[in-house]
Amino acid sequence: MQVAARLRALAAGGLLMVASAASAAGSLAVHPEDRLAVAVAAMQDGAYADASRRLEALVRDEPNFRLAQLLFGHVLAMRSGARIGSPLADDEDPKLRDLLAEYRQRGNTLRALPAAGLVPATLLKLSADIRHALVVDLGKGRAYLLEQDDGKLRVVRNLYAGIGRSGFGKQSEGDLRTPIGIYRINGWLPDEQLPPLYGAGALPLNYPNSWDRALGRTGSGIWLHGVPPETYVRAPRSSEGCVTFSNADLLSLKRTVAIGSTPVVLAEQVDWIAPAALQDDRAQLVKAIEQWRGDWSALDTEAYLEHYAADFRTDDGMDKDTFSDYKRRVNAGKQRVQIGIGDLSLFAYPGESGLVVAQFLQNYVSDNFASSSRKDQYWRRQPDGQWRIVREMNR
Repeated sequence: MQVAARLRALAAGGLLMVASAASAAGSLAVHPEDRLAVAVAAMQDGAYADASRRLEALVRDEPNFRLAQLLFGHVLAMRSGARIGSPLADDEDPKLRDLLAEYRQRGNTLRALPAAGLVPATLLKLSADIRHALVVDLGKGRAYLLEQDDGKLRVVRNLYAGIGRSGFGKQSEGDLRTPIGIYRINGWLPDEQLPPLYGAGALPLNYPNSWDRALGRTGSGIWLHGVPPETYVRAPRSSEGCVTFSNADLLSLKRTVAIGSTPVVLAEQVDWIAPAALQDDRAQLVKAIEQWRGDWSALDTEAYLEHYAADFRTDDGMDKDTFSDYKRRVNAGKQRVQIGIGDLSLFAYPGESGLVVAQFLQNYVSDNFASSSRKDQYWRRQPDGQWRIVREMNR
């Protein structure tokens, strides 16, 4: 594929963060990720003079972009015509091995790009008040920032992301793995409060979340954070379990996300599908949640309890039988109950089969009590095809 065709593919897939692929000649208005991708495309086409020009401009503008420096050396070696060994062939040096791992990961960029119009299968429904979602494909080391507009999602950023040294699937404190799950951002820690390792700052996540706690996962301090000032990005697997971004990308995310509400999906792999393919599961779950709400509001306790699976447990350890006895006693003392649900979001839970977490605002009013709380409710598809609740926790 020629360079121009690669540019069109990158732009169509949402990788180029400018209005026109033609402007990717080296302007600072173009993201360094895009500039590197275009230079690599030129290298792969054998257009070494073009690649050399692009890489020279990139390393001038981003002198700490070590992979770009390495590729520039490779292109110069190829253009010399002499018997000079390519730096890409030397994998004995540990630092070079890290850069080669980054190069191979970035080499999959085109394959990592979703086709236009597709959405992550995990995002079944976002509440109307959620403007953005961050979805990280841990296996590919790519992070996708999606924007919601009138109920429709589109990718607006596609970023390089580093993960834990031991990969993903965190289970315990100190295992150096990045967790898999649905999280939210708890706050912002500026660079002056952190060691240089964290770069421009950090966005802490709420690991362990309610599902992690239910499964006994331990550990803490999982953040989205930057990198030391002397480098552009870190190696693909180099953190203690956090997700790392270039400092510029982290600051861009910080300006975009909403603390406490922007969902962050950490997935082993992201499946991209047509939005219409989500309609059936979304409709079934919305209907099931509405029936659950309606049965509770009607004080039809037995119908209400049918929405809970046999293996249901509460956050404080009640099993289905204990929970059922408790609910029967509570409802027996009520004359009137009104349940309202708002801000409903639905996520197919990554790493789990047939599990969806419903996140919503629950308003409870009875004849002698009223409360409002944020709830995480986990629904699993049962062998009979019905959706039933397996966990339920207030945030």
